[in-house]
Amino acid sequence: MEISPKDYELVVDEYGNQYAEFDFSNHPAGVTKTVKIDYRVAVNELAYDLSVCEGELLDDFIQPELHIEAANPQIVALASELSRGKSTVCQQVRAFYDYIGNELVYTFNRENWGAQAALGPMGADCTEYTSLLVALSRAQGIPARYFEGLLYLKKEMDAIARIEHAWPDVYMPGVGWVALDPTLGQSSLSRDVYFAHYTPEHIIITMGPNPSTLRGSNYWTHLYWPGNSTKIHVEAEEWQIELVDK
Repeated sequence: MEISPKDYELVVDEYGNQYAEFDFSNHPAGVTKTVKIDYRVAVNELAYDLSVCEGELLDDFIQPELHIEAANPQIVALASELSRGKSTVCQQVRAFYDYIGNELVYTFNRENWGAQAALGPMGADCTEYTSLLVALSRAQGIPARYFEGLLYLKKEMDAIARIEHAWPDVYMPGVGWVALDPTLGQSSLSRDVYFAHYTPEHIIITMGPNPSTLRGSNYWTHLYWPGNSTKIHVEAEEWQIELVDK
């Protein structure tokens, strides 16, 4: 990772996400300041063996939080209904995953409305797909985490996702943290591809549905405190992903 200018403060939130915070208060009017952050990451494809799905669960990542309404009566009742007759955690999570793919209607939303809203008529995008799966899992005492990041899009994905993306992973006993993507798995044709399979087009940026440092915003949002300034203009806010040979 390379960050310029070098005079920044590294801020870490409750999930362990890192942020570069700059103070430009002493720069005079009319001065242009360029901030550049470059990352080089290795993204691996992971496939998980769920043949053994027995053992203890973790005590973390099972509580309700903003947008993850795991204690909501409607969420609790649905999680219980979908889990009925399922003998393992892996089977329960697969039932949640299939329900979301079958029942939710994908639409582009500007906000994360949360898990409960995903059950209503307003539609859902990747944030609601992920929030609902995490909430259903936590309602059954199954640890689940929420990630936001970038999706290195292939042409056939353009109609079902954006480059800014969200997806969960769930703790399976005897296996560990297992990745899945209910948004890309919404079609029955691709559902098995994105369950217990971490495809290399997923690039994690932050964990958590609502990191306190971002004050309700997303990781691709620039936060600023303008002080006495009246105009602030941010350029080149889009992500650029380049493949680099080893």
